[in-house]
Amino acid sequence: MPHPPKERLRPLTDDERTTLERLARARHEGVDRVARATILLAVAGGARFTRAAQQAGRRSGRAVAHLVARFNARGVAALDAQHGGGPPPVYGPSAYARILREVRRPPDREADGTATWSLTTLQRALRTAPDGLPGVSTWTILQALWRAGYTWQESRTWCDTGTVLRKRKAGTVRVTDPETAEKRVHIALSSPVARHGA
Repeated sequence: MPHPPKERLRPLTDDERTTLERLARARHEGVDRVARATILLAVAGGARFTRAAQQAGRRSGRAVAHLVARFNARGVAALDAQHGGGPPPVYGPSAYARILREVRRPPDREADGTATWSLTTLQRALRTAPDGLPGVSTWTILQALWRAGYTWQESRTWCDTGTVLRKRKAGTVRVTDPETAEKRVHIALSSPVARHGA
């Protein structure tokens, strides 16, 4: 015997209905967002949760009930993907920015105990800094560096992809490769994180 829906869909505003209809017809949107929009429109049209799920190519009426509850609370933002399980993310954009600020700072031989950054020396510096990240792991640091387009060089230094220092008659200048963005995407896609979907 099917469970009765615990929460009914609240009436849609004109803007919400327009957005849902546009998303349900969209060809260049994520499949999940299109399915969620289709489900919400079906429920708004009077369909039972199980029937609304079937119209969108889904099976679970219970998942529709969860979607309706999220939509009632968050509106159209409920169409975005939710955290997929496991422990919640610990570090956000501000933490990644802090890691990048640290790697861009030249290490002090006396204070940091190194002339070039490694993952462990970066970890030590970040954990001991007053505004640092006391529990940061080397894996988190590595992910931040990969996302920013850094690669490990044989000279034991992290290098900002596409940027080099060149000696010229006028002195040392920083030269940037115009294809840097494309190369960073290639590096990100070839990293173990991207390959294994972590």
